Formats: sequence, structure tokens, C-alpha cells
Amino acid sequence: MSESPVTTQWIDITSTDGQTFNGYLALPPGGSGPGIVLIQEIFGVNRHIRSVAEQYAQDGYVVLAPDVFWRQEPGVELAYDGEDMDKARKLVQQIDFSTAVDDLACATQTLRHQPQCEGEVAAIGYCMGGILAYLAALGAGVDRAASFYPGGIANHLDKAAELKVPVQFHFAGNDSHITGAHVEQTRAAFSDRDDVAVFVYDGAEHGFNCWARNSYQRHAAALSHGRVLSFLESGD
Repeated sequence: MSESPVTTQWIDITSTDGQTFNGYLALPPGGSGPGIVLIQEIFGVNRHIRSVAEQYAQDGYVVLAPDVFWRQEPGVELAYDGEDMDKARKLVQQIDFSTAVDDLACATQTLRHQPQCEGEVAAIGYCMGGILAYLAALGAGVDRAASFYPGGIANHLDKAAELKVPVQFHFAGNDSHITGAHVEQTRAAFSDRDDVAVFVYDGAEHGFNCWARNSYQRHAAALSHGRVLSFLESGD
């Protein structure tokens, strides 16, 4: 079996309060490229998130997936059912989103200082990470963001006027966590912005991008991935 053209390693990120946490760094075959801060779901920087980091690295990006839960439990890696699901839900209830955004700002700066990182740095996140990607666009110093099925988005739309960078939102059309009303509220909040796009994938369920979940939907995953790549290269 041939080796992957992507090289990966765990690196240290220093927080604003002087502590250190880890991030999974994936470098592209060419060795350098624009940056992506990849933000996990509630299941940690698990096998799926690492594979997504490697996927974007193969697309030519320098990708850093920080351990968002490091303040509660460093290195947590969970599956999608049973006790792991219960633990994931408990961890997300404990998280302080303001502190998490500060940590993402540190991750963004760490990524920018990597010698292989050239050009823009975007945030891409899923579920909890989708909310954090949007919040990173507001306060973590990224140049753009893509937010996948961000649960609780309606609770953060009061900050819409503060957004200064382009954002994509990707919603599942059959999402038990995010209602159609929440999607429409998101559209309405950014109706005057031509650099904010809202996409809905009919028939797809929450978590459609994750091949390790029963809700995986390859068409929605492929279509949204292509849209993100176009968005990252658009310069809008």
C-alpha cells in the first residue's frame, strides 16, 4: 500500500492564559498552501475529523484541528452512540464558548506562524464546530468561515451585524436538531449580505458529512465539499 501524500503531526498551541493544548496538523503534498482551522464536532478530534483534515490537506491546504475540549479533558476521542454520545453531550454542556473562541484565535495565530501556511486562513466546523466556525469569523481572526449544521445558530444571530468576513452555512434539510425556522432566521439575518451563502441539502440529516455516522449522505457531503473549495478560492 502506498503512503499518503499528506504528512501529519500533533503540535502545541499556547493559550492566552499561558497553557498548552494540542492540534492535529496536516500538510499538503506540495508542502505549503492557505490555512484551515478545522473545528471538531462534540466527539473530539477523532478519526473522522483527522480524516477531514487530511482530505483538505490533499486539496492543497495546511490544516490545523485544535483540541477544543482540552480544558475539560485533553485528547478526548469519542464514537457516535451509547456512553460516548452521553459523554459528548456532557462535554459540550460544560464548554464556555467565549473561552473556546479565544482558544481558536490562538490556534489561528499558531497556524499563521507555520512556515508552510501561506495566504488566507479559514475556519471550517461541524455541529458544535459549525457554531464555533461562525463565532471564529466574528472574533478569532480568520478570513472566512464555513459552518456545517450549526446547532443553536438562532441563539447567535444577534451578532450578525458584527460579521466582517464571508461565511457559508450548510444545513441538512431533514435535521432533527435545527428546524426549518432556524434556517430561515439565518437567511433573514444575512439577507443584505452577498458574501454570506446559505445552502440546504434536501433529504440529508444532521451529520451528513461524517462517513462514520448513520446519517452520512455522500451526495450532500460531496456537493458541500465542492462548494467549500470554491468558496475558499473565490477571494470574495
